[in-house]
Amino acid sequence: MLAITNAIIYDGKGNRFEDRALIVEKGKFTKLIPVNEVTDSFRIINAQEKVLTPGLIDVHTHLGISEEGVGIEGADYNETSSSVTPSLRAIDGINPMEIGFKDARRSGVTTVQVMPGSANVIGGEMAVLKTAGNIVDEMVVKAPSGMKAALGENPKRFHGGKGRMPVTRMGVAAQLREKLIEAQNYLQKEEKERKLDLENLAKVLKKEIPLRVHAHRADDILTALRIKREFDIDMTIEHCTEGHKISEFIAEHNVKVSVGPTMSTRSKVELKDKGWTTIKTLIDAGISCSLTTDHPVVGIDYLATSAVHAIRNGLSEQEALQTITLNAAKHLGIENRVGSIEPGKDADFVIWSGSPFDLMAKVERVFIEGEEV
Repeated sequence: MLAITNAIIYDGKGNRFEDRALIVEKGKFTKLIPVNEVTDSFRIINAQEKVLTPGLIDVHTHLGISEEGVGIEGADYNETSSSVTPSLRAIDGINPMEIGFKDARRSGVTTVQVMPGSANVIGGEMAVLKTAGNIVDEMVVKAPSGMKAALGENPKRFHGGKGRMPVTRMGVAAQLREKLIEAQNYLQKEEKERKLDLENLAKVLKKEIPLRVHAHRADDILTALRIKREFDIDMTIEHCTEGHKISEFIAEHNVKVSVGPTMSTRSKVELKDKGWTTIKTLIDAGISCSLTTDHPVVGIDYLATSAVHAIRNGLSEQEALQTITLNAAKHLGIENRVGSIEPGKDADFVIWSGSPFDLMAKVERVFIEGEEV
């Protein structure tokens, strides 16, 4: 058994402990005990008043599927040959040896969701992985973890720019509806011939996985929520850049939201009103929110930095920590395994030189399932 002593522990649930030792056994958190109960039978790490937090989680990335420093050879995140591609699975395009995974571990990020890009109206299935390993199948926490869809500028630009549907926002929404209806018909007919695209979309209709919808502008968010009501499906809103404008309406729809990458530039019209107050407005409205880097749009090593900016703009430290730990785990539907320091959960944790909300603090040690990575 491993005992981490003398750390200032933030458990991800809003609690802070200074007089407890964290016990890890067989890759799981087992308990917090008084330091004086730690005996020589433990393998001891003396954290010397450093800070210990759960491993960080980024809910929206293209890690390993959009490889850095490689160019077109490593660009496997957008299958732009068609605007509707629900048969795709991100897991088939992830390179676990890509340098971004190393950056993630060095920055305290232990779990990520990897998804197709936002060029297509429907982009395909996504997967949740731990950030250590060389074999994707062994890194998987949950696959599929959702179906990617995108509204707004991106599908219009990628496909409308080639002179094919969708050219307008109406066309984007119409294609999404048409494919969902096709999947409904497929379910009702119980056809013997398998159709992978409709099989995958059927998982959304049966609420086995959520539809995760890229939507920046307020009107696109409203379209997403309209489709949620029409088809009675589970949904998350991804990015939600103008969510602050309609936060009370979003709160009526029981959706979880990822916000970001707010550290990026205003590179397109949809981002002209981006800002750090968005996430506070959404949280104040009672919405479960997570922060994201959308790696590689913003490097995954800036996930904790994003939380610092959110604190500067009104979030408490505990709220900010939860946006990249427990709230993020709930966003992905894996809160039974990660996101907080609780007995029975995976022993994913980070030891920092100081407060993770101090930009001068360094990630000193990172553990995934009890193993230092």
